[in-house]
Amino acid sequence: MNKKYALIIGASGDIGRAIAKKLAGDGYHLYLHYHQNEESIDVLMKELISNPIKIKKIRADLTTDEGYLVVAEEVDQIDVLVFASGVSPYGLITDIPVETVVKQVQHQLTSIYLLIQKILPKLVAKKAGNIVFITSIWGEIGAACEVLYSMVKGGQNTLVKALSQEVAPSGIRVNAVSPGAIETKMLAEFSQEDLDLLVQDIPLKRLGKPQEVAALVSFLLSEEARYITGKIFSINGGWL
Repeated sequence: MNKKYALIIGASGDIGRAIAKKLAGDGYHLYLHYHQNEESIDVLMKELISNPIKIKKIRADLTTDEGYLVVAEEVDQIDVLVFASGVSPYGLITDIPVETVVKQVQHQLTSIYLLIQKILPKLVAKKAGNIVFITSIWGEIGAACEVLYSMVKGGQNTLVKALSQEVAPSGIRVNAVSPGAIETKMLAEFSQEDLDLLVQDIPLKRLGKPQEVAALVSFLLSEEARYITGKIFSINGGWL
């Protein structure tokens, strides 16, 4: 069994939960970060109880200035960081409140940057480690009415490319998984008719599953992927 430690930011979401289950099966000890949905984390921990691993839940609001410090102070041993947190505000750029913009940038960029600053020395000391971002197809190509989300996810993609070059000499790899339309609560606001039209635009004619995203994350953390860094991996059924 793997005896490494993974911190999953956003472990209460559908993709975060799937990643936690996959990494638990891979033998990782887990730090499970969440903000509000503690019930989801508690259910997840019960589902993982059969795995011979250590699990610690961490509550922190990464839309605040201090949230990243709360997470960093709870993390002792660490080998892997997975950032799977975020929601997509929908609306015209002129309709998005300033407060929403500030919180999105803090959550998706500033807090992540500062958390990496705090935790990176632990990985450098080991001369090994992995950081994986769950970004978005909109971070690659952009989307009308999701300009803010496209901006922050595009920023994460650029962070991956730059940080991977900086930390590669220390044996640390940095990659991103960029999902398209995945069966998560993020699509809950769409009607069945809208979803049917969306599926028709996807060459594979279906939505993706969180477990498929988790499988790609697991591969990127594995020894088989040890020569891969600085890449954005699209997982979108051939969409767009």
